[in-house]
Amino acid sequence: MTNAPEEALPTEGLVCVVGAGGKKTTLYTLANRLDRAVVSATVRIPIFDDHVARVVVDRDAVAALERHAADADIGVDWPLGLVPEQERDDRYLGYDPSVVDDLAGAHDGPVLVKADGARMREFKAPDDREPQIPDGADTVVPIASAHVVGEPLTDAVVHRPERVAAIAGIDEGDEVTAEAVGRVLASPDGGLKDVPADAEAVALVNKVDDADDEAVAREIARAALDADGAGRIDRVVLAALGEGRVVDVIDA
Repeated sequence: MTNAPEEALPTEGLVCVVGAGGKKTTLYTLANRLDRAVVSATVRIPIFDDHVARVVVDRDAVAALERHAADADIGVDWPLGLVPEQERDDRYLGYDPSVVDDLAGAHDGPVLVKADGARMREFKAPDDREPQIPDGADTVVPIASAHVVGEPLTDAVVHRPERVAAIAGIDEGDEVTAEAVGRVLASPDGGLKDVPADAEAVALVNKVDDADDEAVAREIARAALDADGAGRIDRVVLAALGEGRVVDVIDA
């Protein structure tokens, strides 16, 4: 077991994060621990200039990357944020997934991508238009927060609770259980939705802040692995990434 996020989580090639309860924290934690990392998105992403060395707004992601790499030779730092447009004062738009595929193909370092939204909730299931995962993704990381367990299944803490209810086999308003979270993480309609056939899947249970959270997270991990009939999940990482800490790694 390792305490380093960059050792427990995927760090090579095109890595997409989905779900809720720590996507952005995962991106920024990894980006600042890896060499020549790029942070981008295929969906809207809050302004993140404070979390990377530089953000470049350019519809031509590959050209922007090439310019930055040339500048880096004379001292511009990484990680680099790349987005096509600033939509509002508080957020950027994301690229089309095919553009991110091209970006990853042009870069000799990790490309870390936010591939769906959750409106700051602790847990979610995707709708018909989500996630926006590039075809060339090397790894997809479905995320859930340990803090959702014990909460009622409502939109106060869950994004699209009706979707979660349908996948987990519970009713809206019911208490969210560890088994329900694990079932959604492992579902092809939930955390594994649209994961490319040749991509690795590494589930992350985040916000494991204390011993009680750890016990819950272990239940979620076991439930996810038990529900993963296709054997798609390689491992489940338990972490408190707000503290930059990995609690444990549970292999399939």
